[in-house]
Amino acid sequence: MSITKKYTFQTSAEKDSWRADIVRRASSKNTIISKTQTGFKSEAEAVQWAEKELALFLEKQSARNKRQADKRT
Repeated sequence: MSITKKYTFQTSAEKDSWRADIVRRASSKNTIISKTQTGFKSEAEAVQWAEKELALFLEKQSARNKRQADKRT
């Protein structure tokens, strides 16, 4: 599981389905939902999606950060 201090995921129940959110820690008191998906039949499905998407999200973010750093130099 690739959870970092800055990025993590949360799951929550909504009536008869589950919701998964990828959450970014903006400050010690503030969090921002970066990506969300609803309609999962079980918590396990939501967690599986969140873990996969978080890994992809971090990979994409890392590549973007590298491109931006290359532009600065």
